[in-house]
Amino acid sequence: MAKSTGLLQGRLLTIVRVLYFLFLLYLFFSSIELMGAAFKMGGRGFAEQLINTASDPVKGLLIGFLATSMIQSSSTTTTIVVGLVASGALSIQLAVPIVMGANIGTTTTNTLVSMGHVTRSVEFAPAFSAATVHDFFNVLAAITILPIEILFHPVEKTAVFAQSVFADAGGMSLASPLKAVVGPLADLVTGFITSQIPLLVFSLALLFFALHQMMTVMRGAVLERMEGLFSRVLFRNDAASFTLGAVATATVQSSSATTSLIVPLAGTGMLTLRQVFPYTLGANIGTTITAILASFSTGNPAAVTVALAHLIFNIFGIAIYYPLRAAPIWLATQAGKFAASSKSSTVKVVAFYIMLHLIPLAYIIFT
Repeated sequence: MAKSTGLLQGRLLTIVRVLYFLFLLYLFFSSIELMGAAFKMGGRGFAEQLINTASDPVKGLLIGFLATSMIQSSSTTTTIVVGLVASGALSIQLAVPIVMGANIGTTTTNTLVSMGHVTRSVEFAPAFSAATVHDFFNVLAAITILPIEILFHPVEKTAVFAQSVFADAGGMSLASPLKAVVGPLADLVTGFITSQIPLLVFSLALLFFALHQMMTVMRGAVLERMEGLFSRVLFRNDAASFTLGAVATATVQSSSATTSLIVPLAGTGMLTLRQVFPYTLGANIGTTITAILASFSTGNPAAVTVALAHLIFNIFGIAIYYPLRAAPIWLATQAGKFAASSKSSTVKVVAFYIMLHLIPLAYIIFT
């Protein structure tokens, strides 16, 4: 009798933990949605102004990076670019480098999530590596493909050809189930907090609270049970990881959300960097779907070309750096080790990230 009672209590406790974890996951996604809303409060208008100032490919790349960092949505940046190209305000040749830069700028949220592990160096190193492997892939792809694109325009030419294939595609839209779930809470909060900075502070506080509690729940028996699901099923090989990243991101229409989710999983040791990398490549593909659908609705061939260029750039990047994956994985591993080695190293990394935004901004303004 006592044994059956103990077994029942154990099952109830497990159910309570699972429900609490799902609640925390809801708060986690809500915090990312609120963070995006905070960035967009003051960033979208400025992002559009930045994009309109593009005058050469290098500046276009930097503008795409900064604009996306401000609004934390490469889909939004690409959609803005699609609209400008459709109206004739931006050329395709300048639009292509902008979408390259947009790939890089969308990863800021990942880095913020990794900071939730900063007090535990054992977790912080793999979490920061998981966050930055996305950065390193995007940066390496951009610096490799941009010079080739300036000289020979392979991305643009391939996108023009692909556009001719989809010339008769009609407009369509795709609803995000994630926004449908977290939208009511986000709308409620933004109704009370209408200023950018307080909303950003609140979203960060909510993010770190949810992340800390998720890690507490995941450690121990729950972590061991989930590890089998992730390692042997969802991330069992590169193809499964890539497909999961692509489908999940295309479905929720937010690479920031889907790639941020795996950062704490890497921090707790549930996923290795080798498993995370193909997942982020899939997320890069999935995040292009929103802009492609938006471009179809314009009926403008140039706009469709730009949206497809975002997809093709990612395909080219994967074709180059998946075989050479040792490079971004090694760079991310070293970055994680350095960031977690001491408090001063962490401060240096944060300062470096700030300078990565200030220097391009100064270049854009004064050139």
